[in-house]
Amino acid sequence: MNVLVAGGTGFIGRNLCAELVQRGHDVTALARDPDDGGLPAAVETVAGDASAYDSIAEILENGDYDAVVNLVSLSPLFQPPSGTSHEEVHYRGTENLVRGAEAGGVRRFVQISGLGADPDGATAFIRAKGRAEAVVGDSALEWTIVRPSVVFGEGDEFVGFTKTLTTPYVTALPGGGGTRFQPIWVGDLVPMLADAVEDEDGEHADETYELGGPEVLTLAEVAELAHEADGRSVTVLPLPMALAKLGSHAIGPVPFVPFGPDQARSLEFDNTVSDNDVTAFGREPDDLLTLRSYLGLESTSAGSVESGIRSP
Repeated sequence: MNVLVAGGTGFIGRNLCAELVQRGHDVTALARDPDDGGLPAAVETVAGDASAYDSIAEILENGDYDAVVNLVSLSPLFQPPSGTSHEEVHYRGTENLVRGAEAGGVRRFVQISGLGADPDGATAFIRAKGRAEAVVGDSALEWTIVRPSVVFGEGDEFVGFTKTLTTPYVTALPGGGGTRFQPIWVGDLVPMLADAVEDEDGEHADETYELGGPEVLTLAEVAELAHEADGRSVTVLPLPMALAKLGSHAIGPVPFVPFGPDQARSLEFDNTVSDNDVTAFGREPDDLLTLRSYLGLESTSAGSVESGIRSP
């Protein structure tokens, strides 16, 4: 297959490109400023901004791609950079990629969304992802939508964000860090994404999947694991959610809330799956890598995790 991975030079994108190449596919990574560092030599890179159709029209319309994967994303963990927005990147970007894919005769479209995606959701990220899902679902393409929980692995944002949000030994977290997550290792996620891309029998066509890791952890527990991996302990104290929201509205970041109002609101609801759809890809939750094992805090029966992809 000839596959275009939009956002292919990002954290998940690099791993997915490597997995697809390993499976024998021709892969092109699309990014605004392509950097082929960390990509297999066989992966081609092209420059294009998904939020600006003119910059990607020729690539998609003349690329003869069998499948497109949309990994273009702004992090929900931090405020968007100045001059951009979740609406522009996630909704308008998806509109443009779908438009180009339809014009170019692409057969399959795999959309990476987010848990809780809802056009009427509580945060800009959730609302934009919900509107983007509607665009994909209404398209003429054969589509698969994947909603992962937070993804961890080499080069991720999640563990680093948690350490940014906390300090070793004693720290305060909004709501005492009670927000629940279901972290999934990138080395477990990308083979499932690759299965959705290939999908020769149409098993995953026009389906939406929620994917999570083998365990549910609170933000406080993630902080404890992250600092334990650095040889330090941490005691989490509760910070009232109202105070966290007030701090997030202040001009400039404050030490205990290095994000904006939207990010504070996101900590009011859990990031966990209703039913773990990893089983739709022939996996069982208990077979997936735990965050503790990835951080080297207990032995793992899985293969090597150094590259972000499990050894066979």
